[in-house]
Amino acid sequence: MCEVAVEEPEREISDLDAGPEDGVMLVVSRRRVQPPFSVVLATVLYCAEFAVAAVLCSMYRKTDDVTWMSFTITFMLLPAVLIQLALTFIHRDLGRDRPLVLFLHLLLLGPVVRCVEALVVYFKAGTKEEPYVTISRKISLKRSQGVMEWEIGQTERNLATHRNAFKRTAVIQAFLGSTPQLTLQLYATIQEKYMIPTRLALMVITLVSITYGALLCSVLAIQIRFDDYKVRLRPAAYLCMVLWRGLEIATRVTALVLFSTALTHWVILVGVANLLLFFLLPWAELWARRGSLPDNVEKNFSKVGTTVVLCMFTLLYACINVFCWSAVQLDLSHRELIERKQRWKRLAAYYCLRFAENFGLIALWYFFKSDFYEYVCAPLLCVQLLICYSLAVLFMLLFYQFCHPCRRLFKYNVHDCLHCVCCRGGGGPGGGREHLPPSYSTAATLVLAPGGSDPQRPDGREGAVIDDMMEAA
Repeated sequence: MCEVAVEEPEREISDLDAGPEDGVMLVVSRRRVQPPFSVVLATVLYCAEFAVAAVLCSMYRKTDDVTWMSFTITFMLLPAVLIQLALTFIHRDLGRDRPLVLFLHLLLLGPVVRCVEALVVYFKAGTKEEPYVTISRKISLKRSQGVMEWEIGQTERNLATHRNAFKRTAVIQAFLGSTPQLTLQLYATIQEKYMIPTRLALMVITLVSITYGALLCSVLAIQIRFDDYKVRLRPAAYLCMVLWRGLEIATRVTALVLFSTALTHWVILVGVANLLLFFLLPWAELWARRGSLPDNVEKNFSKVGTTVVLCMFTLLYACINVFCWSAVQLDLSHRELIERKQRWKRLAAYYCLRFAENFGLIALWYFFKSDFYEYVCAPLLCVQLLICYSLAVLFMLLFYQFCHPCRRLFKYNVHDCLHCVCCRGGGGPGGGREHLPPSYSTAATLVLAPGGSDPQRPDGREGAVIDDMMEAA
């Protein structure tokens, strides 16, 4: 007899205040298994970046560029080793008799063998009857459906495990490997004053990897906050997020590299200060709340092991925020380590301060640039970078305004908040939200409905999360 875990439905907070009790219970016996596109994409990016970086290292060796070769090897091997450890930890292979898989991990081929395993599981799906192991129940955001319930078989559960693992490895690859690699190769290109086709290919691959990792961070934030709802992102939402993240990361990396060509030693201070700030911020909040570290991060870990894992997790969080908005906030006192409540003031403060920092870096580069940039229109380049970062913020607002999948769960949208801020600035104390009529638009919103609690956890109950998003990412 298979163990059955039933997730109880939660009450939906919508603009019409229609809960699932008034909706329709839609029962689906078994869903069609979706192809593991995200697993294949993460594996292709991993192999492509590793292979092109290896070819570029051989070229650096032939030209005796020891410095570029050393840093390229470091940024190639560091994320590869961490990915092997992450996959081994997630699949718990150390306690299983799988010597061939462990040997392939030692050869840095872990993602390849895991991808093959996922494809084998997918192509074998439906060949034989299998009992379900879990019943998943989600609240549908469509008004024609109330609560959707379907059975999760062993095949779909195994594929979900592979998808979750590769989402984590894609983020590790993006911000512990691809980001420093892109920064290094762009800096080398400017210093050597010419472009190698292999280096250009590596820069393109790393930019795609970073954008994909940032995209996963945004989707993860939605997935964690609205894990009781059936959430589907439309192509327009993905397009907005790709433009938002791509412009944000490209502008940030370019600003840092330009600043480093003018003030080489000062860029180290800027990078270390950013890294320490975001690394120490979650620990400072833990100390301010007088909280304690969770004991159940991993049941086999000691207190020291738990602290080491949390430090590594915080380091990844800091590396993400150095280059782009992580979309989630850490709560080291919670067992899931993620704060479910979205802090919009922190989001606004992050982008305002990051814009000011980028402006300062670009301005300092403009005044201290080398003679190489005499053939470049420096004022135009500065304006272009600032416009690109502004466009990134614009696409972010468009995403929350029109493309956010859970925009119906809030009362006021982005337009209402901006209107409220303008009225407060020009109309005195009486011109704020009090005179703003209720907005029941379907646009993305930043303010919860009055009297409504956190829409994904109205009663604080915990439930198992079955990943059904990003299957076609």
